[in-house]
Amino acid sequence: MQKVLTAAQMSEVDRLTTERYGIPSIILMENAAHAVARVITEKLGGSVKGKSVLILCGKGNNGGDGAAVGRIMQLAGADVEIVLFADLDDTLGDARINFSTAREVVGIFREIPNLDRWTSWFESSTKDWDVVVDAIFGSGLSRPITGWLETVFRTIQIENSTARQFDGRLVIAVDLPSGVIADAATGGEVLESDVTVTFTAPKQGNVLPDTYHLGGELVVADIGTSYDLIDEVDSRLFAATELDAVLWLSRSGFTFDSYKNKRGHALVIAGSETYSGAAVLAGNSAIRSGVGLVTLACPPEAKTEIASRLLPEVILATLGSPDFDELAPKANAIAVGPGLSATEPEIESFVRKIVEERTTPVIVDAGALWFCNPPDGLLQKPALQKPARSKGTDLTPLILTPHEGEFIRLLGTDDTEAIKDRVAAVRDFATANNVILVLKGERVLIGHPDGRVVVNPTGNSGLGKAGNGDTLTGVLVGFCAQAAAMDIDIFETVVAAVYIAGLAGDIAEKKYGKRVMTASDVRECLTEAFAQCELKAS
Repeated sequence: MQKVLTAAQMSEVDRLTTERYGIPSIILMENAAHAVARVITEKLGGSVKGKSVLILCGKGNNGGDGAAVGRIMQLAGADVEIVLFADLDDTLGDARINFSTAREVVGIFREIPNLDRWTSWFESSTKDWDVVVDAIFGSGLSRPITGWLETVFRTIQIENSTARQFDGRLVIAVDLPSGVIADAATGGEVLESDVTVTFTAPKQGNVLPDTYHLGGELVVADIGTSYDLIDEVDSRLFAATELDAVLWLSRSGFTFDSYKNKRGHALVIAGSETYSGAAVLAGNSAIRSGVGLVTLACPPEAKTEIASRLLPEVILATLGSPDFDELAPKANAIAVGPGLSATEPEIESFVRKIVEERTTPVIVDAGALWFCNPPDGLLQKPALQKPARSKGTDLTPLILTPHEGEFIRLLGTDDTEAIKDRVAAVRDFATANNVILVLKGERVLIGHPDGRVVVNPTGNSGLGKAGNGDTLTGVLVGFCAQAAAMDIDIFETVVAAVYIAGLAGDIAEKKYGKRVMTASDVRECLTEAFAQCELKAS
């Protein structure tokens, strides 16, 4: 997991890098420029020779990064044109050094400090650039763009959008797309990019709605800053990474003596006469997770319908039957809720008992979440102290997986403003109720009882269809059962499970498209998601 920083925190890290470790700021600027140049070269197939590159620079340090990128690109054989939105005499410090050097090296260096000069140049330009580099503001923007630059941004955005669609132009943002405020807000007009290269750590604007999608693919580049400084920053917001999934899969890998009882037993309690499909989706995705055994327990009236579609490897039992009574105590993790009826007293009594008497991790989803709602829900009862299965909490983990509508109900309100700041809402709820909270929706958030919140970068809007929540629940319970059996941290397990489920959704999007992809497609794409991560784990 990577720490996510505010603009002020990142500025302090940069300052301390120079003060404490003696690394001049111009060296950090040079390292940043080389990182951007490497990404451009990679995206262009390994060479920039003969490519036309336009670099748009503000007068601050982000612009200085861009000027250094231009120099590097020119020396590598590209035809570079730099536009500085200021007079060179108005620039300062390291940025000015890079501007002055770039003016001597690149083919064309233009100073454009006003709208008239911009209009004159832009209307006469060929506009046939292969690459446009946005180095205007980066994380230095603190307020919406106004004045003549607002007009400039609008014309650039229109031009880039057209060229990207028809000519394949590559647009690269340095640190953040200009117009995005680092602390996750937009400043009016935004220059959208295909790739954003940010430095040292992601900023909130790189990873949170409603701004992350404006930057395209995110690359976090190491520019020589000490990781000790990042560790010192008091940030409780993190971004999940592929490495989280890779490490988890390595820890839970198969050994020569692996067999079903060593890999955990997942119990899924799900289904009803009306919603049998939810149970099938959860059970079938659980058995794909790498867990040793999966038991699906359902109400008797749903058993026939579920049995006809359930994978044969999943054990099917009826709630309250002798088979269920024998299998349930052996479970290493339990998921309860997909397709369950929230109106039946027997189901409510059953769910309450599972949650209140839990000795293994329990995932509460869908229908079972109704029994957690205030004023007299499960979360309002004193938690039972049980042997911990998750580091960092004194309780056996309780994992709630609401979508935004369910989360609002859990908060005891119908006011959507209550989750306007999703990060704060998730953090407050997880800490107040001592639960792990998985808030589904655009950019899934995962909250820990200690106040950490993790943003998951995988997944897409094609997952916003019926059944994908059930598939995620199956993956979660399968992962948690393995973790409990192998003594792996449950919070890290939830982060890895959400990452891989989202990655499977991204693979399904590429194969089928958002319009066509189904939850069953996502389950089948788990195969490729595991293969992709396990290749890097080996």
